[in-house]
Amino acid sequence: MDILHLVDRLEETVRKSRRLFFSPIRLVDERRILALVEQMRISIPEEVRRAQRVNQERERILAQAREEAERRVREAEQRAAELMADHAIVRAAEARAAAIREQAEREVTTLRREADEYVFGVLCQLEEELHRALRVVENGLRKLQKDEIGGTG
Repeated sequence: MDILHLVDRLEETVRKSRRLFFSPIRLVDERRILALVEQMRISIPEEVRRAQRVNQERERILAQAREEAERRVREAEQRAAELMADHAIVRAAEARAAAIREQAEREVTTLRREADEYVFGVLCQLEEELHRALRVVENGLRKLQKDEIGGTG
């Protein structure tokens, strides 16, 4: 369940609770509030697991790119070995192998950078959502504490 949805439900539960007569203090259903807090505790690890899955996907893509680069290098080396009979052909094959290797390395670098940027963006967004959710919970707790202190004093 999405943490922001749970925060919205928590806020809605507090807002819909009845106020004490001529008082800012609200009577809240403790079971509903605690159930929502428990769902939040469950949901936050799910958000972290989602970020971990994104990171694992990044690693998988990088591994595939490395394998493809290695395969291309092996193919180039094999082609070069087959063409060893003629010196001019050998030079051309070595140049082609170097070009393929450089192209593969550029592709790996590009894929790694794009994957890193994607993971960074997802993690930043997750961090913002978690900070926002934490602020809402802290504000709600402060409000409840303030109302409790102000109502009893």
